[in-house]
Amino acid sequence: MEDMDLFSIAAQNTNNSMKNAVPLAVRMRPQNFDEFAGQDHVLGKGRFLRTLIEKDSIPSLILFGPPGTGKTTLSQMIASMTKSDFKQLNAVSSGIADIRKIVDEAEQQRKFYQRRTIIFIDEIHRFNKGQQDVLLPYVEDGRLILIGATTENPYFEVNHALLSRVRVIRLNALTDSQMLKIMRQALTDTKNGLGSMNISCSDSQLHTIAQLSSGDARVALNLLEQSALMAAAAETDITEKILQEISGEKIQSYDKNGDNHYDTVSAFIKSMRGSDPDAAIYYLAKMLESGENANFIARRIAICASEDVGNADPMALVLAMAAVQSVQFVGMPEARLPLAQAVTYIASAPKSNSSYLAIDKAIADVRNLQCGDIPAHLKDAHYKGAQKLGHGTGYKYPHDYADHFVKQQYMPSGLIGTKYYEPSSNGREKIIKEYLQEHQNFLHK
Repeated sequence: MEDMDLFSIAAQNTNNSMKNAVPLAVRMRPQNFDEFAGQDHVLGKGRFLRTLIEKDSIPSLILFGPPGTGKTTLSQMIASMTKSDFKQLNAVSSGIADIRKIVDEAEQQRKFYQRRTIIFIDEIHRFNKGQQDVLLPYVEDGRLILIGATTENPYFEVNHALLSRVRVIRLNALTDSQMLKIMRQALTDTKNGLGSMNISCSDSQLHTIAQLSSGDARVALNLLEQSALMAAAAETDITEKILQEISGEKIQSYDKNGDNHYDTVSAFIKSMRGSDPDAAIYYLAKMLESGENANFIARRIAICASEDVGNADPMALVLAMAAVQSVQFVGMPEARLPLAQAVTYIASAPKSNSSYLAIDKAIADVRNLQCGDIPAHLKDAHYKGAQKLGHGTGYKYPHDYADHFVKQQYMPSGLIGTKYYEPSSNGREKIIKEYLQEHQNFLHK
């Protein structure tokens, strides 16, 4: 191999400097479907969006999902694969004049080069109504193919008129396995990635980066690049100490797919069930800091509200479901607030598992017993011929009687006398118990 002259060495150093000036997350942007990680529900083989892209028949879209799920990357891929002119705006810093300028340029592209224009608007939810309305005629007549990106629910933030002209595509947060795939590719890619640095990173450390990144590929690649540079300077591989220094956080001993995950979730639920709000809020904090999916936590809270509080305090489930909706609406980190409110309320509420025991006991009977037919007077009598079958005959309408209650058979004959729901004496359920007991006493008069 011939010796390189000074000009060649200088040019190579310049190229390396230019490469290092571009963040790894940008350099590693996928160029095709094979390189794109995740979103198989719309980009997998045979899925509708991939099919439309491959057939060069892309509609206007709004890509809705958490940060780092590939919204910008996907829009650039679409433009490249469909040979379209790509124009990018940020809703925070752009206005109507910018849109009109792109429309004029799109007219020229279509007139002289028969080329379509894709306008990508990041954070489209930040466009006001007037700005969104300007887009309408150009999207409708095809002069512009709009691809908007937003982390906010477009059904709340985007005009109905514009929504009716686009297809909303929901992108999901990347899983840990998808994040690991992206990072391994970056570590071995010698052209755009970190391959030329010969830095090693164990699966354990990659998994830690994935957890710290909470499904955001951009964050993961930034952490990986910073860790690699620090490791190279210290002439070592990427270690937990380096990750901790880079992230500025204590690395939690918590694996979302391992035993510690299930142990923490178990302790969280048992603390709420055991009426210890302090312990429950600690485990909530541990899960949130370790990157646990907030929707997963919210589902566990809702289940606990029914299973362990039940009718002892019916507001527990109302508050839990409000937390579920709040998590989906506001996202993290603000979602920690409704989660904390629901957790402390449920942990502090009176407890009863009577409704939980009731449904499981009833399901067991449905599966295992010959319970008999529905009593004829309870059967639907609204269709033609029902009365000839005796359906509805003799039914007593409770509201026609004192206290809106009347004695009649509701259980199938094979289950008469069976008790499923036995209210406790805790909280609101004590009142329910007394009410049902009054009815029971009436039945035995």
